[in-house]
Amino acid sequence: MRINYAIVFVTDMAASVAFYRDVVGLPLRFESPHWTEFETEGATLALHVGEGEKRDVDGPRELPGTCRTGLEVPSLDDFHARMIAHEVRCLQEPTMTFGARIALYADPDGLPLGVSEPR
Repeated sequence: MRINYAIVFVTDMAASVAFYRDVVGLPLRFESPHWTEFETEGATLALHVGEGEKRDVDGPRELPGTCRTGLEVPSLDDFHARMIAHEVRCLQEPTMTFGARIALYADPDGLPLGVSEPR
């Protein structure tokens, strides 16, 4: 069994597509005003227009009913430099956590994006 997809509910599809495609670097599979999919080496990452306001990036980030997307990249240092160059808010600098280097960034809606490199 494997995870098939993860859906991120967004307030601004164009801004979120630009973030995940142009900043994070995920290849776009399909795009529409209300549903977008990105290619990954595993599950599909999908964006869907949500209802309600943006979440507060400074507020609690692990509330029941929320989601955290996690990506694995070949070099966390290179990825971190890319995020900083694009002025993406870093919630946790690359840090050893449970035997892996992990960093945490905020997407345009404040959703935490966890990023690690192979152990």
